[in-house]
Amino acid sequence: MDPLYLDHAATSPLRPEVREAMAPFLDARFGNASSRHRWGREAAAALEDARADVAEVLGVRPSEILFVRGGTESDNLALVGAWRAGRSRSAPPRLVTTAVEHSAVLEAARWLREAEGAEVRELDVSPDGRLDLDALEEALDGTPALLSIMSVNNETGLRLPVAEAAALARARGALVHTDAAQAVGKIPLSIAEASVDLLTATGHKINGPKGTGILFVREGTVLEPLLHGGGQERGLRPGTEDVAGAVGFACALRLAVAEQAESARRLETIRSSFGRAIRDAIPGARVNGSGGPRAPHVSSLGLPVEDGAALLMALDLEGVAVSGGSACHSGAESSSHVIAALYGPDDPMATVRFSFGLGTTEEDALAAVAVTREVVGRFSPRAARAAP
Repeated sequence: MDPLYLDHAATSPLRPEVREAMAPFLDARFGNASSRHRWGREAAAALEDARADVAEVLGVRPSEILFVRGGTESDNLALVGAWRAGRSRSAPPRLVTTAVEHSAVLEAARWLREAEGAEVRELDVSPDGRLDLDALEEALDGTPALLSIMSVNNETGLRLPVAEAAALARARGALVHTDAAQAVGKIPLSIAEASVDLLTATGHKINGPKGTGILFVREGTVLEPLLHGGGQERGLRPGTEDVAGAVGFACALRLAVAEQAESARRLETIRSSFGRAIRDAIPGARVNGSGGPRAPHVSSLGLPVEDGAALLMALDLEGVAVSGGSACHSGAESSSHVIAALYGPDDPMATVRFSFGLGTTEEDALAAVAVTREVVGRFSPRAARAAP
């Protein structure tokens, strides 16, 4: 069998159109956008064209788009920057988030708590993606707040109720951030309807270049920069701009959003066929988050295997590339904080995340089912005997 790449939620291959758009700025048009000669002016114009393209696709103002170096930086600038900007108040903002956020959000919040004394509340999420809105309301009351709630969970594909939560938060004067790295180009997304103040997106999840991303900052939202230097990106992200990366991000975003509806229909069909086949092939298999609304490109499984790391290694040796959860923790020995939050810290299942994208076919997904059944059988002979 040819190798199968089914880890698009970790990173995705660069589209040829994106590579072509970037190429001039990696070669002849290499200027520094802060320089005043013709090379610099050309680079600056390309950077602002990319900013305008991103803003147009997202339905916001170009001045509200900051180019950064990826999702982790964007999340940190949103949380740490907003908290520090508000700490001069008599009551610094309380950070409210969920237990299933990406580690870039959770670790930033926990660092603020430990290093700078921030008050942090982490709210539970049910296995079907529901958030206790009464608990959210209580967490937001009594002090200024910053809410960070992801649009699509990176490990399970669960869609969280961002618009509903944001409406509650904004009614209480709170700022709202959403990590939309797994949502942009995957599900319909409207910043206006979601009513968020800050939004994170990254290029390599949408077949764009690695190390690229944006932070949407609604006009009037105040942040304190994490870095200090030349004053680029309105002083909030100083440093020489990656013009080629910005151009590539803008191209990838435009293509992903334009194709979103058609791509979602195709990936939903693949994901549904894959889920049915897995449940038929492996008794006891669980599709994590299957009771709630999910993005079409992620299928996270709980499989009856004790050693999840060995299972992933075995699948890799058979030519199937998948993750145990977030790629950021692929080498970690600790279990997934998302699965622990949804199913409890003693959940006995091994978690394997299959994620589909550009170029994935239904035949690929069903071939992966056959390999997964065979590999699980090595670890769990009982499951193999029971399988049809």
